[in-house]
Amino acid sequence: MSLDPQRECTLSREVVAHQIPSGNKHVLKAGDKVFVHQVLGGSYTVQTDTGLYRINGSDADAIGKQVQAVNVAGTTTADGAPDPEAVWAQLRQVFDPEIPVNIVDLGLVYTMDISKRDDGSHKVDITIALTTPGCGMGPVIAEDAKNKVLLVSGVSDADVRITWEPPWNQLMISEEGKMKLGLI
Repeated sequence: MSLDPQRECTLSREVVAHQIPSGNKHVLKAGDKVFVHQVLGGSYTVQTDTGLYRINGSDADAIGKQVQAVNVAGTTTADGAPDPEAVWAQLRQVFDPEIPVNIVDLGLVYTMDISKRDDGSHKVDITIALTTPGCGMGPVIAEDAKNKVLLVSGVSDADVRITWEPPWNQLMISEEGKMKLGLI
């Protein structure tokens, strides 16, 4: 079954989803009708009679979509360090479930640092902001970023921290992000 945004479907099984914007976990039951609003970064933003929810890509089968295998092409440097471009590419697959622009183009990623540990493994430290301080989806977005970065060759650990300094503003959105949002 092909599934496009703006399409209604019925859940084939129970699924745990995150309510938007609170971020609270909620069980959507088999047989519930959902209306798909956004399909980006491997997750699905759906609407039910009780509100908006984010369904993880690993639960795509519940809405009639095939779960996609995740393979991250990425090379490592001579010392085994992850390719920074592969890390950035993964971060571009992370979306706020209410905004159709990735967190990099939204200007939410403040820092991305790769460090080598004493045991030779590599850790990626990322600092992100959110569009509003009260955003309950922050931990969900941070966890999504961490999980996507951990798929990059050479990454053995990742930490994503949320900061409020400096406060995010629309001037931080990339030109591409502004075009997608219709701001230019």
